[in-house]
Amino acid sequence: MKLAAFPGSERAAGTHAVYRLADACIVIGCGLAAGRLPLPGQPPADMPPIQPFLIVLCALAALLVFPAFRLYGSWRGRRMGDLALSGFAAWSAVYAMGILLSFVLHQSGAVSRSWAAAWFVLTALMLVGARLAAYRALGAARDRGLDQKRVLMIGFGALGRDLWRRVGQFRATGYEVVGIYSGADECLPSSVRRLCQLDRIAEFVRTASVREVWIVLPIEQGPQVHEVLRRLRNDLVDIRWIPDVMSIRLLGHRIDDFMGLPAVQLNSLPVLGIRGMAKEAFDRCFALCALAGLAPLLLVLALLVKCSSRGPVLFTQPRLGLDGKIFHVYKFRSMTVHQEAGTVTQATRDDTRVTRIGAFLRRTSLDELPQFLNVLKGDMSVVGPRPHALAHNDLYKDLVESYMMRHRVKPGITGWAQVNGYRGQTETVHKMQARVEHDIYYIRNWSFLMDLRIIARTVLSGWSGSNAY
Repeated sequence: MKLAAFPGSERAAGTHAVYRLADACIVIGCGLAAGRLPLPGQPPADMPPIQPFLIVLCALAALLVFPAFRLYGSWRGRRMGDLALSGFAAWSAVYAMGILLSFVLHQSGAVSRSWAAAWFVLTALMLVGARLAAYRALGAARDRGLDQKRVLMIGFGALGRDLWRRVGQFRATGYEVVGIYSGADECLPSSVRRLCQLDRIAEFVRTASVREVWIVLPIEQGPQVHEVLRRLRNDLVDIRWIPDVMSIRLLGHRIDDFMGLPAVQLNSLPVLGIRGMAKEAFDRCFALCALAGLAPLLLVLALLVKCSSRGPVLFTQPRLGLDGKIFHVYKFRSMTVHQEAGTVTQATRDDTRVTRIGAFLRRTSLDELPQFLNVLKGDMSVVGPRPHALAHNDLYKDLVESYMMRHRVKPGITGWAQVNGYRGQTETVHKMQARVEHDIYYIRNWSFLMDLRIIARTVLSGWSGSNAY
């Protein structure tokens, strides 16, 4: 028996071909339009032969390269910003190939710089603008009930309820959940049909014209997922498995290619790429500038510490850094020299170990300034989770959930927890829990702008707080 083609597959292929041709036409049209503009150094009617050659070449390259950037797959469920960024990145890659070829052919001198810049900008605006306009038009149509995609959801725990809420919130994606397979004890929305038996799902998919099946079962129910796939093996529907990994309180997750196989990374850091390199460079430059600009203040503080009591100016202590690597943190010594037998006691109010100048340094956090040396060495970052004493790590790692996850990134001189009031003494597990939650939030949501905000708040309000002794 010959199976029928998936509904809409031929129409989708034809639509994608039209999109690809339209993009190629945009590349050509914008290149010719840029050549007609009254640009500096190029008369409107005079276009050197290399420029039409590059226009045609980039249009042909767009037909081949653009699909690699996922520009022609389904837009349902994709963010508008992601779609715009993909379009810009695809055009940037094709444009760079064209310009590079002009250098290889020794024709770069004949290419008008103003024309090349105008062509790049015009094409980027047209490609991104056309996609955003089409995205909005399709979203408006789907919001009115057109081109709806009927969905069967397998499972309805916390993740299923969240997914149901998102379907209602993002109606422009055009999904309609018409059935849910779940246990009889679970409360379901009244507008959907409940399926309680696995042997009924294949029949429901056919009779209800379901086009997608979403499996939202927990990862421990792997055998049931396999059974769902077996029962739907003869039905030409899209199947998405959305494992409930959000219930595992780790840093994050993503799907990678691992030796040719898809692997779900359950405890992965966000992929920073060039942003991570920028953070590293910013840290070193900021630390160097801070040390140079604060040199007079550092010298004065060093003299005050030396005169306040006997002992070294700098206090060093082993801490855990990136991925648990031990380094020695630098501080201005704020206490009298003393020994602690295997434990580290945090400073408390009116602590007799704290010197008079040390109390001022700790209250204003000036004792932390030598840590810019740690940043310059690469052991620390300007912004990140504050490093704790090793004894505190041993104490809290089994008392506070996700405590050790703080050490997947470099520790910082200041951090999200500190600017939100969680600084200084953490004499209770509750206070340490709150600090760790802020640190994990920072790791999951890091951005360069967030770092700048934390630095600005630190400069304006300082590190001082009511619990800083």
